[in-house]
Amino acid sequence: MTAPAWKTFIASFLGWTLDAYDFFLVVVVVPHLATDFGTTLLNISLALTLTLAMRPVGALLFGWFADKYGRRTPLMVDIALYSAIELLTAFSPNFTVFLVLRVLFGIAMGGEWGLGSALAMEALPPKSRGLFSGILQSGYNVGNLLAGLTLWLLFERIGWRGMFVVGALPALLILYIRAHVPESETWKAQASQRLGLAGHVLADALRRYAPLFIYGIAFLAAMNYMSHSIQDPYATFLTTQRGFSHAGVGQLNSIAAVGAIAGGVLFGWLSQRIGRRITIVLCALIGCVLVPLWAFSQTFATLALGGFLLQFATQGAWATIPAHLNEIAPELARGTFPGFVYQLGNLIAAPAMTIITWIATEGYENNGAPNFAHAMSVVAWWSFAGVIVMALLGFIVRPEAKDAALA
Repeated sequence: MTAPAWKTFIASFLGWTLDAYDFFLVVVVVPHLATDFGTTLLNISLALTLTLAMRPVGALLFGWFADKYGRRTPLMVDIALYSAIELLTAFSPNFTVFLVLRVLFGIAMGGEWGLGSALAMEALPPKSRGLFSGILQSGYNVGNLLAGLTLWLLFERIGWRGMFVVGALPALLILYIRAHVPESETWKAQASQRLGLAGHVLADALRRYAPLFIYGIAFLAAMNYMSHSIQDPYATFLTTQRGFSHAGVGQLNSIAAVGAIAGGVLFGWLSQRIGRRITIVLCALIGCVLVPLWAFSQTFATLALGGFLLQFATQGAWATIPAHLNEIAPELARGTFPGFVYQLGNLIAAPAMTIITWIATEGYENNGAPNFAHAMSVVAWWSFAGVIVMALLGFIVRPEAKDAALA
């Protein structure tokens, strides 16, 4: 790891962490938003669905910029955009404006992951890629942890609007990137092959690698259903069904996020030894066993244990994704492919929170009250099964390239 590689990785990690933090600020205050805007939990869940649904737009737009103009400048533009939208969200006068701003935030959020992961993976030595892939993807869970801590420690003082003002701080990261992060040497080396026509390069990649793109989208749809069915309804479940205060929800959410970070680092490291797809299957099998402890526990201690362990397994599977997608990506479309298939998979999984909320309030309600425990467990089990099938199918579609040089 050279000094420029370290600086590049730190910038990519912080970009993804702070992007996720801004997303999870909505997740942890869903019941409070419903109360303040005078609407239902189902309507607030729609804001999360629309945010996720718009992420492919950002992935395609910023991915195209990244393949044509480099990784560094589009990343700075993207961070400025999602920070500004987060600040505006704090001043939403009504639910309609809030919804529009979350749609725009989805575009900005969709752009960051592909830019950051390509910039980081192209700077890393192959033998370190598994571990650092796990650490990079854990930035998502560090963002979740920060959102839980903000709810726990600051909500009483500043409310949800103040939390969104704090969410604009990622804009300061632009100064670090501008001063310390170099452009990707891999991108510069391939620039002569692009002939300034990144759109043509992408179209050619789509034609030549159509089965890979289709598989990648389906695979990431399963992965995103797994993640969002476990993380997104968790705070609402703890508030409405288990009756915890905002402080208790913040504590339990933070404990689960710590488990996710630990799982990401451990299984990222393990994937460098046993392979990306085998690691994913192993984590999904562990997750299937842990669902009852996570969803049906009643006490703080057992809920904390279930949340920690299930996130440990779930985000352990996700630890492989930054490295795995960049390793199997077509070379000249690496700025676009990982983020594009990731976010199109996210589009398919975008209704996860809304589906779970609908099932909880309409299909599995308990004496007239929402039953999130049953709804979450059903969707989680189906998601784990889908992840196992799609990971194994990947061996047929394209071989792993675990130790391939991306330069």
